[in-house]
Amino acid sequence: MPPTAGNPVTPDQARAVAALRAGSRFVLAGHVKPDGDCLGAQAALARVLAALGKEVWIYNPDAPEAQFDYLAREVRFRVWSGDVLPAHDWTVLLDISELSRCGPLEPALRAANSRKMVIDHHIHDGPVWWDESYVDVRCAATGLLVRRIARELGVELDRGAALGVFTSLVTDTGWFKYSNTDAETLATAAELVALGLEPARLYGSIYQRQNSELPLALARSLARMHYHAGRRLAVVDLPRAGAGESELVDSDLLLDILRSVEAVEVVLFLRETKDGVCKLSARSKTAYDVQKLAKRFGGGGHAKAAGATILGSLSDARERLVAAALEDLAVLDAAGARETAARAAVEGAR
Repeated sequence: MPPTAGNPVTPDQARAVAALRAGSRFVLAGHVKPDGDCLGAQAALARVLAALGKEVWIYNPDAPEAQFDYLAREVRFRVWSGDVLPAHDWTVLLDISELSRCGPLEPALRAANSRKMVIDHHIHDGPVWWDESYVDVRCAATGLLVRRIARELGVELDRGAALGVFTSLVTDTGWFKYSNTDAETLATAAELVALGLEPARLYGSIYQRQNSELPLALARSLARMHYHAGRRLAVVDLPRAGAGESELVDSDLLLDILRSVEAVEVVLFLRETKDGVCKLSARSKTAYDVQKLAKRFGGGGHAKAAGATILGSLSDARERLVAAALEDLAVLDAAGARETAARAAVEGAR
């Protein structure tokens, strides 16, 4: 059994579990371009609630990527197309805490005559608007929160739920190599493998089905890379692909390559998506908090991984982003210097 002693159930979480137990009909919703954690958590919760005899529908603004088709064989992911939502008691947002991140699905969810719940592990900055929540910002993945919920509901994971939780874990921890990998993460992974999941097969499904254009897209992206601050900061600004060029949609491989450089502490990948709109993916491997940087541009995420949508031309967005990143590095360095001086003073007084 995965460790739970370090994760006592809070009053908010207990109320959320009670609401899940008492409810009858649930709409599970996720964010634009749902990732592995979002989809995995939805699949797992859908199967857990179904095991209790609940009616469950999953709605997202976009369809799952092909790499997650094994999940789509276990549960039905509906894509919002403007139709009427089924009558339901609860709207449950997974892996997000803002309705605005549901894109075109937002108005329908907001207008629905249902209570609202959030299950998430991201930092929420703003007023509480939901009725109930199951949130832990220290948790490695939203799917891991669903695993906790299943245990509190007394539901054993079936194959679909297990696949969902495992997908959440491996995609949000970079297959257990990111700093959010902890004892609960690894113990849960071991539990799921003991249930019969095959890690090698799932790794192949998620990460080894890229199209033949990926190497060319990576090459085009890496050619746009520049170092700053003595190579501590690596930045890629990528225009939209032109005729005969390949578009890089999945940035994880690029970010991993840049983070592998010993001197690099922070990686910023800024991709132009259309005129006047750029998407930021930011990663850190030190004390630098990229969530705070992303927040300055209207985004969010975690201390080590965050993102934002930035309005403006690619060159303008890049200039503002690099200036802000360098400013934050300077502040971090100054704080480190003060801490070092304070420790030295204490040592000298002994």
